[in-house]
Amino acid sequence: MPQFLSSSIAFTDVTEADEDGLLAIGGDLSSERLLLAYAKGIFPWYEEPYPVLWWSPDPRMILFPEDIIISHSLRQRLNKKKFEVRIDTAFEEVIKRCAENGHRSDMGTWITPEMIEAYSELHFKGYAHSFETWNDNELVGGLYGVSLGRAFFGESMFHQKTDASKIALVFLTRLMKQLNFHFIDVQQETSHLKSMGAKSLARAKFLDLLNQALKFETIRGKWTKFGPELNS
Repeated sequence: MPQFLSSSIAFTDVTEADEDGLLAIGGDLSSERLLLAYAKGIFPWYEEPYPVLWWSPDPRMILFPEDIIISHSLRQRLNKKKFEVRIDTAFEEVIKRCAENGHRSDMGTWITPEMIEAYSELHFKGYAHSFETWNDNELVGGLYGVSLGRAFFGESMFHQKTDASKIALVFLTRLMKQLNFHFIDVQQETSHLKSMGAKSLARAKFLDLLNQALKFETIRGKWTKFGPELNS
């Protein structure tokens, strides 16, 4: 049975999750609880009006930055340099666009106002970041996620022009390689991410990699300064 959370932010061991990966129900989305969850390989995912659901699926899909697969058409689009990727200049806009037309699965509008507020607070505290694809100063795609140690936990992405979210992901992998990050957690298997090089790992293996990544100090604060370097 899933754990029912109280005011305590403690989680039970992830091996207690059910076959779908559901570990716990309830609690809040405080920064403290969210950061503890990510450090233990757990993430929230739910719909209103239901309580918060906490997940640790097995297997877990991750993308090693060096394994990114860039298709011929995407490479051509990158080479034309019609898009600019900025970092942490429009976080709330990105998460709101993801809520409107982003994707993680078929759940629909799972990015609730409570989620937007919680991740915006993590952004303010320097843990959550947005990678934004711009075309003629118009935001046309992007992604956001959480950074701890040398692990990046991708949450959602959106696009309003062809390949705009993929371009944001490519730039994310470029920065991850530059900063020696170990992996990008993409949580659940999708054909879209699999086609770009993401792999499914047993949860135990994922947790081993996560524990290694968490031995390093988190790079907190806005990452805006990295944007111009990646576009050069």
